Amino acid sequence: MSTRRSVITALALAAAAQGAALAAESKPTPTKVAMEKCYGISLAGQNDCAAGPGTSCAGSSKVDYQGNAWKKVPVGSCVSTKTPKGHGSLTPIKA
Repeated sequence: MSTRRSVITALALAAAAQGAALAAESKPTPTKVAMEKCYGISLAGQNDCAAGPGTSCAGSSKVDYQGNAWKKVPVGSCVSTKTPKGHGSLTPIKA
């Protein structure tokens, strides 16, 4: 009787392992969204980088929608992003 129990246990473990392998294969792979720099859309202290002279980089913008501070956004969405000061720009906005 113990041989039969061992065989059943082995089959159950094999089935569980195969099910786990199939589940791992069927998971969708995350797609990486292409990003671009968008100037003039970040709030003060929330930029990703480039905030002008006297600033170190990320999180260093001094005012909301600073024209020379950028934030990464999905490609194609920058110029359609509206702010109280206008739209985002793919190039630095001069004040």
